[in-house]
Amino acid sequence: MPTSLYRNSLTDALFERAREFVGLYDVEKRWFTHVNEAGYRLLGYPSAQALYDDPERNLRVQRHTLAEWEELKQRVARYGHHEEEVELRCHTGSSFWAHLELSGLMLGEHSYYLVRITDTNRLHQAERHLAHSVGRFEAVFSSATIGIIVCDRRGNIVLANPQAQRQFGYPADTLRGQGVELLMPEAVGQFHAQLRASFNPDSQARATGSQRDLWARRRDGSVFPVEISLSYFHLDDELFVVAYVIDVTFKHEAERQLRAQHQQVAQLNAELEHKVADRTRALAATLAELEQRTHELTQALAAEQQLSELKSRFVSMASHEFRTPLTAVLNSAILAEKYTTTEQQPQRRRHLAHIRTSVKHLTDILEEFLSVDKLEQGRFDVRPGRANVPHILQEAVAEVQGLRRPSQHIEQVVSGPPTLWLDASLLRKILVNLLSNALKYSPDDARVCVQAVAQARVLTVRVRDEGLGISAADQVHLFERFFRSPGVAHIPGTGLGLYIVTKYLELLGGTIALHSELHVGTTFTITLPYEEDHSTN
Repeated sequence: MPTSLYRNSLTDALFERAREFVGLYDVEKRWFTHVNEAGYRLLGYPSAQALYDDPERNLRVQRHTLAEWEELKQRVARYGHHEEEVELRCHTGSSFWAHLELSGLMLGEHSYYLVRITDTNRLHQAERHLAHSVGRFEAVFSSATIGIIVCDRRGNIVLANPQAQRQFGYPADTLRGQGVELLMPEAVGQFHAQLRASFNPDSQARATGSQRDLWARRRDGSVFPVEISLSYFHLDDELFVVAYVIDVTFKHEAERQLRAQHQQVAQLNAELEHKVADRTRALAATLAELEQRTHELTQALAAEQQLSELKSRFVSMASHEFRTPLTAVLNSAILAEKYTTTEQQPQRRRHLAHIRTSVKHLTDILEEFLSVDKLEQGRFDVRPGRANVPHILQEAVAEVQGLRRPSQHIEQVVSGPPTLWLDASLLRKILVNLLSNALKYSPDDARVCVQAVAQARVLTVRVRDEGLGISAADQVHLFERFFRSPGVAHIPGTGLGLYIVTKYLELLGGTIALHSELHVGTTFTITLPYEEDHSTN
């Protein structure tokens, strides 16, 4: 040590026992006056004295210029500390990368730097290996002769190699961020979300399109045949799916030509067959046609029976549902005519209210019939827009208040973003139908709970009641037209509500699930995909 002002047994122990290079550097002499054992061994010197006596007096592979040395001194003087990554030489002639730390201090009237050196050569080697690996990956990815597309769990494209961009006719970097359904024919893309959900990440990589025709869509709208192999990997707990796409247009053309040649050979062989073979084929064709006609007749008979059953259900339902409110309207009108004096106006208003209620019931029934007709003829349009979920829920609850008995009550729970982008009218109609059923089929003092949760672009709504419950046998037919459980025949209803709900959900791309126990209650759960509110963009 250059001086004894700072030496004691504690500093000597800390200095010598350090497992990395620790040295004291004389700023004026520009060399070390003391290093620990770990330090001179790191640099390949046999002893500390050999380091002190080294005539090179330089550890850097790239020696500082005078201007750089003056700048370094000023930096340490200003901040008291300096760190950098630097390539150092060893006494043996080799070099390595290290983290260099300088701390300025004054001992007496002399300036020194306390120097710490940490070997980071392995880290640099790892970074170089990583860079090489990334380079090899990019070379393989970019020069691959098949299309490679990487998607996240939601089906958004995160990577597409140049071959894939050429296959689908997109400029460079324009596919990233797009939904993978963009690359599929329209008839397939609308069902791809369900197909994507069926991909099991625990299974092995799989190939598709090898046993059946699979088609992809280019940017210009044209389609072409492909074979696709799927695999997956996880990165930071996120699932990614890799699709390897091969354009098999030439293969299809070769197969088509081969099929044409086979057909030609078969035709030549057929022409060589004698009359007995011709008659046998004719007889077989006649039998096949008879079987086909029999099958068609059986299907027509089954359809006729089903239609007859639907007609019977409709007549039975309509005769009951129309007769009851019409009778109420007639009776209330007759009674209202009798109340002509001022004192009898409350009774008159009561019967007029009965008439309005009955007329609304008839209007609701006709509205259901019209909705079924429009849905089955494909004349129902979905109009997504800005939808405030809490407000829609309040409107639906307000609309069914006329069905709620005084002792019944409805609980509402809403969480998630309040404003979504979906068809507010259809959502309100679905909620009104489910809430109406919950109130109609629940006893007095019952509680109906409706919960709406919006997260991850999926709106989940649960309507739970404490009503009669639905038997397992009735659950099988619950969503059919005009179906009503025999146990609730005394309660007004058309048997169309849940059928209409399922059709609305099909239009919205949603689903409905049912859980029910007899004499305990029923829970309907609907899920609807939504987009973020466009109006905020």
